[in-house]
Amino acid sequence: MSQLLSTLRRGSSGPNVGKLQLRLTESGLYRGPADNAFGIGVETAVRAFQSLRGLPADGIVGPQTWSALFPPSTSAPSAGLLSEAPLAERCLALTGAFETSAGFPDCFAGIAGDFDGQGLSFGVLQWNIGQGTLQPLLAEMLSEHKAVAAEVCGDRLDAVRAMLVAPLTAQLQWARSLQDPVSHRVLEPWLGMLLALGRTPEFQAVQVEHAAPVHTSAVELCTRFGVTTERALAMMFDIRVQNGSISSATEARIRADFAAIPAGGTLEDVEVTKLRSIANRRAEASSPTFREDVRVRKLTIANGYGTVHGVDYDLERQFGIRLQTAT
Repeated sequence: MSQLLSTLRRGSSGPNVGKLQLRLTESGLYRGPADNAFGIGVETAVRAFQSLRGLPADGIVGPQTWSALFPPSTSAPSAGLLSEAPLAERCLALTGAFETSAGFPDCFAGIAGDFDGQGLSFGVLQWNIGQGTLQPLLAEMLSEHKAVAAEVCGDRLDAVRAMLVAPLTAQLQWARSLQDPVSHRVLEPWLGMLLALGRTPEFQAVQVEHAAPVHTSAVELCTRFGVTTERALAMMFDIRVQNGSISSATEARIRADFAAIPAGGTLEDVEVTKLRSIANRRAEASSPTFREDVRVRKLTIANGYGTVHGVDYDLERQFGIRLQTAT
């Protein structure tokens, strides 16, 4: 790949940029046009790739990044960069995909308007203005990553800063001013700005940090129910996000199911049976309006595959989440 070793950065153009865009698209990191132009979308995708590979995340494609993008190997390509991330981030990406109906990494840039009265929901776990869960993430981004925030937000940075120190009623009014009042679709230029922000490695790292308590509580649920695999952790993480917890009454039904599992099954068979019980019993305890959605979503995790909101999922192939002991 020596013909690709010219250094590329924002502002570069030409066929080498097109090859770069194609490889980043294949890796699931770039969803923009194949226009041979190195813009902010390509730069943020390059930064994400570099971060996943442990390279300096400067957004510049030099010889080291080229070598990582096009390794000299005759072996088949890996299942995807997400499988190389920590398990906590893979579980986060899966639940984020369920929440936003977008794959990795676009689930980190999921945006919803004021459909639910919360003003604006944004990010992999749909933090929102109304409940005050989005403001801390934005404040941390503006404080800890000033240069990136200024570059992405441009002349809208002051408006974001002013919103963050305003009363909640004003924050909600601001959020609603960014969208169509009927369809609640976020309008340009704010839509493009938020998408670009959500695609930066810096804001994705902020989201991972703020999701850490959910991961910790998911680990505690796995211990409580004696399930040990990566799928189990993904299940409990999703329960924490979508459903909050498992009540004592639901737990009693789950433990009764566990007690009825025949002896002599393989560890894998027993684990899947347990996860199906948790999926079904937690769905039964949900509001009738959402019961089937909960069931389908949780059984997709238990089985390792399924269709949620019209999107097909294969947990091992797409997220690197397997039926093996979580570490």
